[in-house]
Amino acid sequence: MFARALAVVAGLSGAAGVSQFPEYSQQYMQRLGGAVDELSRFMDDFDADAGRFELSREAALVDLAQGGQMGAARAESMVETIERHARLSSDLEQMQGLGPFSRARYAARFTDGELAGRVWENYKPALPVTFEGIVFAAIGFLGGLALLSGLIYLLRLPLILFRRTPKPIDTPELET
Repeated sequence: MFARALAVVAGLSGAAGVSQFPEYSQQYMQRLGGAVDELSRFMDDFDADAGRFELSREAALVDLAQGGQMGAARAESMVETIERHARLSSDLEQMQGLGPFSRARYAARFTDGELAGRVWENYKPALPVTFEGIVFAAIGFLGGLALLSGLIYLLRLPLILFRRTPKPIDTPELET
């Protein structure tokens, strides 16, 4: 009886957790799009400033880096911004137009810590009533059951192995 109750709790926990993925991924996508838009605007401003001096982006970064400590620090942070923009733009391009099931295949692209942190700050779990939310809940339920089953098996493994250990056979002593 206790094992069944524990199994239901594990399944419901998995269902509650995994069912949140569609909404979380949708909110992450919204923030990702906003971040890419803002970084694009920032980079356009930088490129326009470089253009006023007839410099390419790369030449402007070199020129900025040669302008003392502040210029070098600013050039370094601009390079980081350019790299982040490229990474986020690539993530957005890969995931744009995908539904929640397809986004699950690209979950490894939800790696920007700053964005993920901001999504979690404002995220409020809800009961999923969409088709995809229910499917993710079912997957989470089965995953929770499987996880619990695996854990119980691992905990019982020493007992199973102990029981399988052959016992010595009592043999009568032979008289000589």
